[in-house]
Amino acid sequence: MADVRIGVVGCSGRMGINLLKTIAATAGCAIAGGTERPGHAAVGGALGALAGLEDVDLAVGDNAAALFAASDAVLDFTVPAATVMHARLAAETGTPLVIGTTGTDAGEDAAIAEAARQVAVMRAANMSVGVNLLAQLTQQVAAVLDEDFDIEIVEMHHRYKVDAPSGTALALGKAAAAGRAVEHDAVAQRGRDGITGERVRGGIGYAVLRGGNVVGDHSVVFAADDERLELTHKAADRTIFARGAVRAALWLQGRAPGLYGMKDVLGF
Repeated sequence: MADVRIGVVGCSGRMGINLLKTIAATAGCAIAGGTERPGHAAVGGALGALAGLEDVDLAVGDNAAALFAASDAVLDFTVPAATVMHARLAAETGTPLVIGTTGTDAGEDAAIAEAARQVAVMRAANMSVGVNLLAQLTQQVAAVLDEDFDIEIVEMHHRYKVDAPSGTALALGKAAAAGRAVEHDAVAQRGRDGITGERVRGGIGYAVLRGGNVVGDHSVVFAADDERLELTHKAADRTIFARGAVRAALWLQGRAPGLYGMKDVLGF
C-alpha cells in the first residue's frame, strides 16, 4: 500500500517540527508538505531542515489550499482563526483534518463542526494516550464520588502558552462534569482573586500555572474532608502529542464525514 501523505500547517512551530519528525519516523506515512502564513520567515526555506530531515526535499510553502489538495490528511496545531480557515479548506478538498488547536470560541467551534459535516475531522485538546485515559478515569471517578468531594483541575505549561486554562484542563473538567451529569459551564470556577467567599459546593475549580519550558502537567483533585484522591499526568516531550496526531490521521483514512475525538481513535 502507498504511504499516507500527511501535511502540516504551522510547520515551523514547536509542535509543527515534532509533527514532521513523527510523520517521517512512522511506517506507512510520508510528509506531503508544510506551510506557514504568507510573509513568515520560514516560507521558501527547506522543510526538512526544520526537523533535521535531510532526505525531505521540499520547501516550506504559504499556500494552505495547495497543501490540502496534495495531502491525504492534514495536521493543524495552529491558532483558532487559522484552524477555521483550514477546516473550510478540508471540507472543500475532502481532506481529513486532525485539529489540536485550543482556545477557540463558540463561533469557531460551530465553523469547525459545520466543516465536519462534509469531511472527517478529528479534534482533541490533547492527543496523548495517557491524557485521554486520564479523562476517562476522571469521568468514572466523578460518577462515583458525590459532591462531598470538591473537584479541582490544576495545570502547568511553558511560559509561551497563550490560552488559559489549557484545552486539556477544560476537557478534564468537562469529563468530570459528564461523570456527575451536570452542565460544565454552570459549575466551572475559572478564576479566584481577592475575597471570593467559600467554595461553592459542586463546583469544578481551575488553577493555572505558567513558567519555564513545561510541556504540560495536569492533575484532577477530588478533595473531601480527611481524604483526597489525585489523578495526574505529566508530559515530558511533545512527541507524545505528535504520535497521537499521526495515529489519528491514519485512523481517519476512509472515515465518513463527522467530528471525531481521540476516544474514537483509541476505541474507548
